[in-house]
Amino acid sequence: MTKRILVIDDEDSIRELACACLEDLGNWDTIAAANGREGILIAGTEAIDAILLDVSMPDMDGIECYELLKPFTIPIILLTAKVLPEDRSRFSQLAIAGIIPKPFNPALICEQIADFLNWDF
Repeated sequence: MTKRILVIDDEDSIRELACACLEDLGNWDTIAAANGREGILIAGTEAIDAILLDVSMPDMDGIECYELLKPFTIPIILLTAKVLPEDRSRFSQLAIAGIIPKPFNPALICEQIADFLNWDF
């Protein structure tokens, strides 16, 4: 069965690149959301196997979005340029599946996600 990943990122180019990589290299289905509110609505109405969530977004940042997504019990992987030690310390307290730093490597993103989620790839 094909996995389905929700990609939540406010940057069009990052969101489109991530979706293209996941579909073309991972053979996974993707759904894209341009902000946290849209992502939460999708997570509540669609069957989703994992969420790739940007941390730095306007209006509702990724951490606020994460808090509202937690009840859905869908594995969440953070996509972030925030990789300083204090950021990693903050993220380590969250029940997330993993962290992928930005800029991400398009050739490796599927392998990283599969490793975090123990999926065959």
